Amino acid sequence: MLKQATACMIRPASEADQAGVLHCMANAFEPFRDDYTAPAFALTVLDPTGYTERLQAMHVLVAVSESTVAGTISGACNGKEGRLRGMAILPEWKHSGIAAQLLSTMEAWLKEQGCHRVTLGTTPPLKAAIRFYEKAGYSHTGKITEFSWHAAPGLCQRSVEPRSRIAP
Repeated sequence: MLKQATACMIRPASEADQAGVLHCMANAFEPFRDDYTAPAFALTVLDPTGYTERLQAMHVLVAVSESTVAGTISGACNGKEGRLRGMAILPEWKHSGIAAQLLSTMEAWLKEQGCHRVTLGTTPPLKAAIRFYEKAGYSHTGKITEFSWHAAPGLCQRSVEPRSRIAP
């Protein structure tokens, strides 16, 4: 049965959300485990220490329905550039609209922090994620970017300012 995003509340994550976020990430990325190296998969799904570190380094959001973390996303601002990391949606919540809600909420937060551009890295096997980000207005850059804690393929970027206000 398709879940509905209206049944979820988007809010900042806390230490108390650790088990739910880790469960969400593990379930969302398990089908792609063989497409990652073991260290890359571990960085993607996080462990308790990684979750705590992410909470300290980034703004983490959760989409919660009743007591279930149905989705999560993280973001950070470095100057005028924002970086997205760790979007995960439980399989039973895919196509519910919570990914779009999480993304727009995080983009709004990044814009409030002074970011004018948002980037993210993803991998070719995550075809549905790439289509989702393209539909949301992100485009491929082909660049490898460094954003404080890791280097990742900068496959997508999007301005969070209206296009008419973007400098070339």
